[in-house]
Amino acid sequence: MSTPAAQGGEKPALRKPIFIKVDGLKPGTNGHNLLVKVVSANPVPGRVRPGAPTSSSARMPRIAECVVGDETGSIIFTARNEQVDLLKPGATAIMRNAKIDMFKSSMRLAVDKWGRVESAEPASFTVNEENNLSQVEYELVNVAE
Repeated sequence: MSTPAAQGGEKPALRKPIFIKVDGLKPGTNGHNLLVKVVSANPVPGRVRPGAPTSSSARMPRIAECVVGDETGSIIFTARNEQVDLLKPGATAIMRNAKIDMFKSSMRLAVDKWGRVESAEPASFTVNEENNLSQVEYELVNVAE
């Protein structure tokens, strides 16, 4: 016996997103929903790959490193293309399905094509810049099973 949802008749019930705080982020995790405030945004100069056609420089991706956070801590967020326009200093944003990337042994927050960055109502909290998770260096350790 199959259910109507299995036959494609009904959509599965949507779950309410669970928002976490910045200090709850761990290396190698994903699927995070966060409400953050942008502290700073610095554009990363684009580099043209050697041997790339000159026309590709016109559609080179725009990248900015933004320090974002909440009252528990802050982290560097790598903003790409349209995300750069949303994440101006002082702006508040909701990040859905964010993931942690490792870059030079430190954590960076990112939202790829499976997630979303949207602007939100200005938040009342002050960002805790003392607890910057991107300044913690991690070491890859192989564990024997």
